[in-house]
Amino acid sequence: MSLTAAQRSRIAAAPGQAQWLTPLRDWTRALLAALEREPVIVRIVVAEVLGSAPREPGVCMLVGDGHIEGSIGGGQLEWQALNGARALLQGAAAPVRLQRVVLGAELAQCCGGVVQLWMERYTRADRALLRAASDAARAGAAVLISTVTPLAVEHRIVSSCSPEREVEQLLRAPRPLAKPLLARGPLGAVTLLERVDEGLPALWLYGAGHVGQALARIMAELPLQLTWIDSRAGQFPGQVGDSVRLVVTADPVKTVADAPAGSRFLVLTHSHPLDYALCRAILERGEFAWLGLIGSKSKAARFRSRLARDGLSAAAIARLVCPIGEDGVASKWPAAIAVAVAFQILRHISAGSADSRPPAAPPVADEPCSGGNCSTCRAP
Repeated sequence: MSLTAAQRSRIAAAPGQAQWLTPLRDWTRALLAALEREPVIVRIVVAEVLGSAPREPGVCMLVGDGHIEGSIGGGQLEWQALNGARALLQGAAAPVRLQRVVLGAELAQCCGGVVQLWMERYTRADRALLRAASDAARAGAAVLISTVTPLAVEHRIVSSCSPEREVEQLLRAPRPLAKPLLARGPLGAVTLLERVDEGLPALWLYGAGHVGQALARIMAELPLQLTWIDSRAGQFPGQVGDSVRLVVTADPVKTVADAPAGSRFLVLTHSHPLDYALCRAILERGEFAWLGLIGSKSKAARFRSRLARDGLSAAAIARLVCPIGEDGVASKWPAAIAVAVAFQILRHISAGSADSRPPAAPPVADEPCSGGNCSTCRAP
């Protein structure tokens, strides 16, 4: 049954109405913000997974009396975890609860694996610890070590070399491979070691037109660090959320050098010459994982022709992906293009390749541009 405008208005005004569910990023900062609203928050962490499970080790969620943020996979696992978190919120004696869940036998979930959940109660007295963890995470690799005994929980933050083998291995591991570790010591002590620095891949999106906006809406919900650049401040929406970093600059090309090594780039500005200048700067810089350019096969051929004339190697030119988007999506709606491109990027990330190249350099244009008068060559 379709809803009328009046019915939609009543739903929007209803007290206690559910909000859009959003992923949990940078849990230390999110927890600090949650503690400004509520005095007690429980963090649920998937600390260990054996076999198949709804989510991966390290994913977490925050639970308060009137606040839930993030997800550990939904379903019965999350329902049971929420019950455990609410018991901690009520002031259970121990600040940490470790719960082992056999998904198939206990919850009738078809995943069939075994999950260890770490649930920890935080209060406003823990804000200094959370700020220290957040500062360490922004500075680089950092490990939070939480040890629980029958009566208390102790925390340490390590961000440099450590004599402890497990801590040192966790610090040195590539961030996507740095999964939490559970260690059991004497007298019932249990320790959770986890990296707190964010390990999401970086995506730099140039252009805030129709397709750029559609892409940004999708990318903001994905496990990415999105930086969105345009020279026109008025093109950006009024609200984009904390997960998106906006950059307004008269010279977007200069920002290419600011992107971290291994970034992925999407170029779809309002100007063909600017598109070309960005692609050339990215290819000449190197140290990137993927470069996609919006446009037709004709545009791609002309760009490759000019890049070759400007002295770039065939190997460098072959790294330019154009057209972008997965095959099989015929619609030209901006959101449809965005879905196809988002899938293409997610597939590249999942493949774990930092240098995905076509098997051979695509052909240059049959009719190369004149070198000064086409739309690619003219200044913006």
